[in-house]
Amino acid sequence: MFDEVEAARERLRLIANRTPVMTSRNLNAITGGQIFLKCENFQRIGAFKFRGAYNAISQLPLEEKRKGVITHSSGNHAQAVALAANLLDVNAVIVMPENSSHVKIAATRGYGAKIVFCGIKPTDRAEKTAELIKQHEYTLIHPYNDLNVIYGAGTAAYELIEEVGSLDMVLAPVGGGGLISGTSIAVKGLCSEAKVIGVEPKNADDAYRSFKTGKIVPSINPNTIADGLRTSLGNITFKIIQENVDDILTVTEKQILKAMKFLWERMKLVVEPSGAVPLAGLRFGDLKVKNKRVGMIISGGNIDLTAFFKLLRQQIQS
Repeated sequence: MFDEVEAARERLRLIANRTPVMTSRNLNAITGGQIFLKCENFQRIGAFKFRGAYNAISQLPLEEKRKGVITHSSGNHAQAVALAANLLDVNAVIVMPENSSHVKIAATRGYGAKIVFCGIKPTDRAEKTAELIKQHEYTLIHPYNDLNVIYGAGTAAYELIEEVGSLDMVLAPVGGGGLISGTSIAVKGLCSEAKVIGVEPKNADDAYRSFKTGKIVPSINPNTIADGLRTSLGNITFKIIQENVDDILTVTEKQILKAMKFLWERMKLVVEPSGAVPLAGLRFGDLKVKNKRVGMIISGGNIDLTAFFKLLRQQIQS
């Protein structure tokens, strides 16, 4: 698997942004460690998702490219598939819930994809996608439960270690598990003794419960500001997590907001809630990082500010 991450790194070398690694003296002083933030909020489409989408679509056989690709997503993966397909001259169809953010709909459409709307029930998007695949023979680019998507996601951690050297610990957010899976493959391949820690909202803790019980626990009605982490693990991602991830922590909504506030105020980084979750885990989780070299993947920076400030007011008043 590590060889596949290395191959993805070469495939993406001239296509994906080599995103910056940032540090903060203040954060180092607070934690007692050396903290390195891999800022995927500066990636194309504003999130790490471009890496996996491009890696997967670029390797499709010509016949599958000719027929087109499809995915279901209301957020960053929708934009990632749309842009990657555009760059590779492949038609893309994106199934999005009818209540998706207007900002994300406009961005996805702006990259040239065709959008098909579906209902808002958890099963609606997958059902509509399956229906369209049956009709048109599209190839599914799954948001996370796809090995080539996972290998592409792992290139962010690969670049991080390539730039700063060996690490003692790496943190990444957990939703469907694609990023933490790819991260774990890259980290264990480059510095095998490093701990890989997933961080997840307490209000959407299906990965935490799955990790602790040893069987997939689905996400049911997750209510978290970290909208990119509301999905359930897939069978592929869960297997990799079981093999490579050392622990999964959970954080509260207020802790996520505090992490965002720190990143915005102290580091001048616009980071979406999902991207701030690893910092919340570092700041408020029971991690021993004094004198340790710690990396974290800041997964993205796409945020609907109107919805965010509404939620922020609710949290402050609660």
